[in-house]
Amino acid sequence: MTAAVAATAKTPARVRLRPTMQSDLDYVLSLEQDPANLPFITPWERTQHEAAIRFPDFRHFIIEAGAGLDAAGFVILIGCRSPNQSLELKRMVVQEKGLGRGRAALRVVKKIVFDDLGAHRFWLDVKERNARAQGLYQGEGFALEGRLRDAVRVADGRDSLIVMSMLAPEFAARRAQGLEMFA
Repeated sequence: MTAAVAATAKTPARVRLRPTMQSDLDYVLSLEQDPANLPFITPWERTQHEAAIRFPDFRHFIIEAGAGLDAAGFVILIGCRSPNQSLELKRMVVQEKGLGRGRAALRVVKKIVFDDLGAHRFWLDVKERNARAQGLYQGEGFALEGRLRDAVRVADGRDSLIVMSMLAPEFAARRAQGLEMFA
């Protein structure tokens, strides 16, 4: 690994999140329909995204990145008003893979979930065939909870869902170790 690659791997890309607007939905839907993303997500209808923008239990964000802070993806959180303080990362889609934007966005999301929304538990499920996302989540401190066997239909049959989570004390420990740094 060259020094430039090593430095990039340790330094997350600069990103910020902003609330998704109705005017962003064409972009969001285009990311969901992108052939590079379709095997790994279950796309929503426009009305589902519209509801997620309006409903207070959801947070729907556009990821902005690069010098001009252009749209680079989106994130959906569910359970923001959960009395159990358990929030779900429903979906995260990044337009250009391999630039560190997903990792950087996930770090911002974790900060929002634990610091701003007061979560105790932050969880997600990811399709078993999505090894790239599983590696990201594991590298960012999410623990494997289990597998929901053949839980979703996919183009070539069925896929299992891998359930992962992080608890507030685990996030705090990662922060104390300097593992939750932002660019």
